[in-house]
Amino acid sequence: MAGFASLWPCTSVLAQTAVEQGQSQVGVVTPLSFIQTEELSFGRILSSNTAGTVTVAPNGTRTRSGGVTLHGNDQQAAVFAGLGAVNQRVQISLGSNSIFLTGPGVRMRARNFVIGSTPTAVLSTTPRVFRIAGANGGFSFPVGATLDVNANQAPGTYRGTWSITLNYQ
Repeated sequence: MAGFASLWPCTSVLAQTAVEQGQSQVGVVTPLSFIQTEELSFGRILSSNTAGTVTVAPNGTRTRSGGVTLHGNDQQAAVFAGLGAVNQRVQISLGSNSIFLTGPGVRMRARNFVIGSTPTAVLSTTPRVFRIAGANGGFSFPVGATLDVNANQAPGTYRGTWSITLNYQ
């Protein structure tokens, strides 16, 4: 496609068409299974010469302590969805109580994973037991955590993997 530039004063309005591409996705859950529908993200932060923490609560709110400054509002609690039967018990547990996120600088530790429930419960390798209340057996739950940010943390993207296990009873 050819383009042009004009240095003349223009009094007419040109029509323009813009095209953007979107994305779509769907998660299909089969009975006695679950999927992750949102990833845990601590969002954008700024470090300083003092260590600090960033906590993302199961409801998605984000707080900080120490020498960390929060930037933007792009944090996200992890969200999982599953399918069982009404009143069925489900045990939920973590593979590890803390993990490390690696990136261009010193690794950071994510810890104190918390499941959103009433009341919220700190997850551990010891299973927590919940009952499925949804009339169709469907349920979802969010998970938050705390990130330990080192003093003078190098800028960049840091990633880590954690596991969560559901045992339908």
